[in-house]
Amino acid sequence: MKSLKQQTDAKIAAGRQANPDFMKGVDSIIEQAKSLQQGSDAIKVGQEAPDFELPDSEGKPTSLGSLLENGPLVLVFYRGSWCPYCNLQLNALQEYLQDIRSLGASLVAISPQVPDGTMTPDEISKMDFAVLSDQDAKTASQYGLAWEVPEFLIEHMRVDRNLDLETINNGNGSVLAIPATFVLDRNGVVTWRHVDVDYRTRSEPADIVEALQKLS
Repeated sequence: MKSLKQQTDAKIAAGRQANPDFMKGVDSIIEQAKSLQQGSDAIKVGQEAPDFELPDSEGKPTSLGSLLENGPLVLVFYRGSWCPYCNLQLNALQEYLQDIRSLGASLVAISPQVPDGTMTPDEISKMDFAVLSDQDAKTASQYGLAWEVPEFLIEHMRVDRNLDLETINNGNGSVLAIPATFVLDRNGVVTWRHVDVDYRTRSEPADIVEALQKLS
């Protein structure tokens, strides 16, 4: 099985071949974001994760406190289902979900995308982990992850991919979460994290499992 990095590297290589000018623009944006240390304010290991209450795929409110009642938690912030790198990450996490659960932990993913009501109750019941909606990016901001998307990327999404973030995120057309993963103990304290403003770089599920093993 290919690692998540191998999969994302292949996606990046394909992008460079198909649209080199766009990828050079992304490289420049990421380089500038890193020079400005964007993402450096994200909550740190040893800090208590801020509480939240967000709607799930059915629109029902879910709080961090209620999630922690079941034990340790893997908390993943991603950009949305329209993002190919996010989909690679979520699919990779799905493959490790039984390992995560065998260690007494659960997994929840958060994006600004609005629950669109298109999923049937049967489809929702088959989802293996909760997906929550942070439409105004308030929770992302509390976690130090809110990122003002450069116009270059917004234009690409609007023109090249026919994506309207304002519609997808219910009014929020310019702020996304920096992709991040946190492992929280049952008290909500961060014990491990991965934060990178380069949205093409994601945490390896195997590293998350290792962090949970240390908890147990």
